[in-house]
Amino acid sequence: MLSLQQQGLFSNKHTSLRNSDVLLTEKITVVDLFSGCGGLSLGLMQGNFDVVAAFDNWDKAIDIYKKNFDHDAFVHDLSDEKETLSIIKKYRPDMIVGGPPCQDFSHAGKRTEADKASLTLSYANIINAYQPEWFIMENVDRAQKSKTYQEARSILLEAGYGLTERVLDASLCGVPQKRKRFFCIGHKYSNNGFLNNTIDELLGTTPMTVRDYFKEELKTEYYYRHPRNYNRRGVFSIDEPSPTVRGVNRPIPSGYKQHKADKAAPNEVRPLTTAERAQIQTFPKSFVLEGAKTHLEQMVGNAVPVKLAEFLARAITIYIKNSQ
Repeated sequence: MLSLQQQGLFSNKHTSLRNSDVLLTEKITVVDLFSGCGGLSLGLMQGNFDVVAAFDNWDKAIDIYKKNFDHDAFVHDLSDEKETLSIIKKYRPDMIVGGPPCQDFSHAGKRTEADKASLTLSYANIINAYQPEWFIMENVDRAQKSKTYQEARSILLEAGYGLTERVLDASLCGVPQKRKRFFCIGHKYSNNGFLNNTIDELLGTTPMTVRDYFKEELKTEYYYRHPRNYNRRGVFSIDEPSPTVRGVNRPIPSGYKQHKADKAAPNEVRPLTTAERAQIQTFPKSFVLEGAKTHLEQMVGNAVPVKLAEFLARAITIYIKNSQ
């Protein structure tokens, strides 16, 4: 018998999502911009959306994407808005999704808005030009306060979209990770905040822990996750949500001193493998990850957790059905 995780089901305390939720008569067709290796795409597909094409400017990510999906995927510079728009039009999507690169907004970065932040404006301009019925834009939680996002937001509002703007904690959406991400979901025929009630109804009441998701598969009670600085702990228990999976996965340094908040002694634990970190991002075991470890770690760290994307797909589906 398949486990709850294999079936895509979780207990009510983690999220009220069910695969038996209502389905749409016609699938929403989607184009994924800034797709990376495909976390957002896969989650939307698990939520019964039809992803028809993907774009990213990193060839290594598109190589992995093509190993896991049958639809078209392009290495493409999305700052070329005119060319991007001409390609998108061929697919006639109902929805455009994507997470413009977030390094310039990131807690881990220098917190300056620079060249990569301009891709957020390119994304908004593409939405404005193509006018899909739906869009989803994803970024780190602090991006919502940036000047670049506020400018993009104005473009989207003037284009006639109602916006639902939410910071979601992935651990309340079926993901064993305390990862907070900002989403702006736009719909042509709705008011601002249109999806809030549905999201609130679906959110779990208790964060999902690593043990909740893996059961005893990890064969360890504790693990090491390299901290951004040594004022933070590095050792975590599987009885709590994982901290945010980042694009760096280092071994325990020989000079690491135990932090007062560490859950175990450093010499008693190990880092998680790339495959285990991908599973914490809720990629299935069957997801193909082949290539240089540094590239794969970055792709996994950059990805939208699959089950978080599925959560949004289910919320949108329920909203549409309830609006009919």
